[in-house]
Amino acid sequence: MSFKPLFLLAGLIAGLTAPVTHAQDLKGDPQAGEKKIAMCIGCHGIPDYKASFPEVYRVPMISGQGAKYITNALNAYKSGERKHPTMRSVALGLTDQDMADISAYYENHGKGAAAPEQLPPPPPKVAELLTKGGCAGCHGPNYSKPVSPDFPKVAGQHRDYLFIALKSYKAENTPTWGRNNAIMAGVAKQYTNAELKLIANYLGTQPGELKVVPQSRFR
Repeated sequence: MSFKPLFLLAGLIAGLTAPVTHAQDLKGDPQAGEKKIAMCIGCHGIPDYKASFPEVYRVPMISGQGAKYITNALNAYKSGERKHPTMRSVALGLTDQDMADISAYYENHGKGAAAPEQLPPPPPKVAELLTKGGCAGCHGPNYSKPVSPDFPKVAGQHRDYLFIALKSYKAENTPTWGRNNAIMAGVAKQYTNAELKLIANYLGTQPGELKVVPQSRFR
């Protein structure tokens, strides 16, 4: 099975695009969002906080991530496109406006300097894998400027999270873990887990715009 490079690894990490919903048309209010993140900060507001399902990995950094992408991810958990019991229970309790507000809050939370426009050349093997997947075609040449707000920033994201996210597209017939996306499933299956780890390790060590900004109660 082959794919055009533009679409390969289009939704790398944290999922591609959730089903189109009215939430994507709502304007998020960051100030309102700050009052709705009680269920978020216990994991995403603690530096290096680790989840233990389906294996141990650091939860993703979402401060600085694009708002539309965060909304897409929440909708994917709510619909079951992304399978994760904890995240689904959180998403099921959110309205479309809640999602828009929370997403707007995290997009601007701790916003700092922009990522560098260009990155150092990756090792030859990694460059080959990235070219095979067409990663920069969607996530941008510095992996911090996606060509569409539907796609995530991935530069500097936790390496172990990137790896588990990529592997989740290869999961089949698992009721509580995995991500149902036909394109990404086909893409991820082109790689061995060792190759996915190489991709994750490279992206996770690049300078980016994602971070964890601890809430005052966790400082």
